[in-house]
Amino acid sequence: MNLILLGPPGAGKGTQAQRLERAHGLIQLSTGDMLRAAVAAGTEVGKRAKAVMEAGQLVSDDIVVGIIADRIAQDDCKNGFILDGFPRTVAQAEALDSMLAQRGLKLDRVIDMKVDDDILVERVSGRYTCAKCNAGYHDKFQQPKVAGVCDICGGTEFKRRADDNAETVRSRLGAFHAQTAPLLPYYQARGVLGTVDGMAPIDEVTRQIETDLGFGAA
Repeated sequence: MNLILLGPPGAGKGTQAQRLERAHGLIQLSTGDMLRAAVAAGTEVGKRAKAVMEAGQLVSDDIVVGIIADRIAQDDCKNGFILDGFPRTVAQAEALDSMLAQRGLKLDRVIDMKVDDDILVERVSGRYTCAKCNAGYHDKFQQPKVAGVCDICGGTEFKRRADDNAETVRSRLGAFHAQTAPLLPYYQARGVLGTVDGMAPIDEVTRQIETDLGFGAA
């Protein structure tokens, strides 16, 4: 089963992809991770990407699709994959569909994780992690059991992403909605679009996704 999880930054796509990976053997594919791996491995498309990045330019859609093509050809993707963070535009979606069709593959489902922007800003801007083990916390929703002490490793230093502030999050959300909104009718027309309530508790979001995909309750 080949899937796309759609949703803005902080919607929980990564968390849900990890759960699907563990439960069903689907491989979570992040375009950023794949790009770095291709460059490090020195593949043909990786070399093209490296040259573009070293020139200070953005990697083109055809390079990204080429990297995805190389990755999904690997044995661990034989049971299916989950794309997180791609496509972001209709042009990218069309290029992805074309590449998959050339390989006798297709997208089985696209899950749109609906979220409330105001709540998402609060969710993202309150995030922080343990500097030692990267365990995740939140100012409001998930504080350490002992203030200032990581539950996992006992570390006492924490860090926040510089772009996890309300102003930046709202800007990222605006860009996401402007770019990605046209993807919904695109995939709806192809009969592969499903929607879940991304603001529900994590376990409930998992249950909704599992049900939509026909896996039953998590």
